[in-house]
Amino acid sequence: AAAGILCYVGAYVFITYDDYDHFFEDVYTLIPAVIIIAVGTLLFIIGLIGCCATIRESRCGLATFVIILLLVFITEVVVVVLGYIYRAKVEDEVDHSIRKVYNGYNGTNPDAASRAIDYVQRQLRCCGIRNYSDWENTVWFKQTKNNSVPLSCCKAALSNCTGSLTRPMDLYSEGCEALVVKKLQEIMMYVIWAALAFAAIQLLGMLCACIVLCRRSRDPAYELLITGGTYA
Repeated sequence: AAAGILCYVGAYVFITYDDYDHFFEDVYTLIPAVIIIAVGTLLFIIGLIGCCATIRESRCGLATFVIILLLVFITEVVVVVLGYIYRAKVEDEVDHSIRKVYNGYNGTNPDAASRAIDYVQRQLRCCGIRNYSDWENTVWFKQTKNNSVPLSCCKAALSNCTGSLTRPMDLYSEGCEALVVKKLQEIMMYVIWAALAFAAIQLLGMLCACIVLCRRSRDPAYELLITGGTYA
């Protein structure tokens, strides 16, 4: 179950990142998500080993289980550290790339950057970088010469909005930069909290395995019974 949830968190980060990748050039930010998916896959295999070792009460199997859990625990600590590092870099990354993305907007559906901007403005209910007036400085706005912004800036409740700047009350007033930064930081926090939560589970697993190992080593009668010997 823990493995499945970890893989889900990692996949969620990948899917969400794909919607915002034009605003975030540093692909290394996906490293925590890659690691957490790898850990989730490994954890599933480890869980099977742990179950088999516990049922058979194999000393060697349980010792291996504890060692692997310790390595996974260290890996999850690394994920938490990387998550905090990249979370702190989000704002600088977005600030560096967002103007270039907006300036490359051409309003056509096949264009990936244009689709990304329209998606973000509808999804986050924002318009422009800091507000809708930022569109006036873009190449697309100067070429169209119709004094309007993309329809994705229109409030969802309005059906007759044309994006005209003469009716600013029809447009989202909040800029997208701050909301994109917030969204990306939230995504990274999901990874951090997931890693912390399952690191605690790893500690519990190691503790339980160690208890079973200690009981086996201190009970010679039980050892003889398991191996088919006699005890007098």
